[in-house]
Amino acid sequence: MQQQSLILVTGGAGFLGINLCRHLLAAGYRVRSMDIAAFDYPERQQVEIMQADIRDAKAVEAAMNGVAAVIHCAAALPQASPTEIFSTNVDGTRLLLEIAARRQLGRFVFISSTAVYGVPDHHPILETDRVSGVGCYGESKIRGERLCRDYAHERSGITILRPKTFVGPERLGAFELLYQWAYAGHGFPVLGRGDNPYQLLDVEDLCEVIQRCIEIDATAADATFNVGAAQIDTMRGNVQAVLDRAGYGATVTCLPLRPAVWLLRVLNACHLSPLYPWIYETAGRESVVSIERLQKTLAFTPRFSNRAALIRNYDWYVAHRAEYLRVRGVTHRVPWRHGVLDLAKLFF
Repeated sequence: MQQQSLILVTGGAGFLGINLCRHLLAAGYRVRSMDIAAFDYPERQQVEIMQADIRDAKAVEAAMNGVAAVIHCAAALPQASPTEIFSTNVDGTRLLLEIAARRQLGRFVFISSTAVYGVPDHHPILETDRVSGVGCYGESKIRGERLCRDYAHERSGITILRPKTFVGPERLGAFELLYQWAYAGHGFPVLGRGDNPYQLLDVEDLCEVIQRCIEIDATAADATFNVGAAQIDTMRGNVQAVLDRAGYGATVTCLPLRPAVWLLRVLNACHLSPLYPWIYETAGRESVVSIERLQKTLAFTPRFSNRAALIRNYDWYVAHRAEYLRVRGVTHRVPWRHGVLDLAKLFF
């Protein structure tokens, strides 16, 4: 794909979206963002902005005018209602694929999730392993992938990416809880002994993978790829890296796994905690995906380690925290309401 080609990024105002828009602009592409949310970034003069819903057929038709590729990042997150999740993540994806096929677009990249693997019984997880999503969000991503594979029978150039939880500039959400506690000099709990390997991903590495997917041969791009850091750490090591960066000498506290998970289930059911099942059901377990297919096909190995990615994100939080002191929401770009977890930090 040539530089100056126009790329449509759905969810362009989100955490991944804005990082991807910046990455593609730096690589010489023209970018159009389609998002139901406002695009309130300094790059708004460089990006074609469409504030619209991916479930709106007329808006999607207009958004695809003149584009060479679609990178589908938009999604309703796990905190949304089941109706909203399936409507956005399944019906919206179907509409995008239908119109992209009708326009005979050369590339379509679907941002799925490793949530499609549920709670696996072995690691590292391969792209060929069984899928069994946790909750509505995981199931919606599985259905979105099936739609992509259905359309891939008719045309090439449809890529499915399954990234690990990714962090970097603009990322807040659940991670803001850790960053806030670290910034205030508190320690932080992990579930279980914390010695479970837990792979993360830097958003810049994910953006590089996406760029390569729209540039390689269409036949090679017609595949599913896991994306995760090559240099991983344990959950305890991940958290301790942030506490060390804060510089107060705080340490990780290990909580008994089963009682902690049961408590988080109760708090979630009572709407007293922002942490949803996929977070607390996997946090105390090993969580590593194989990136061998990615390395062989795209000739790329993610550059940022778990620790480097978290520290980069924490440094961004420290530089921008004053902007978010009174902001709360449900996206990855803003802090979530902490509920009773604000009181819990008094014990660490």
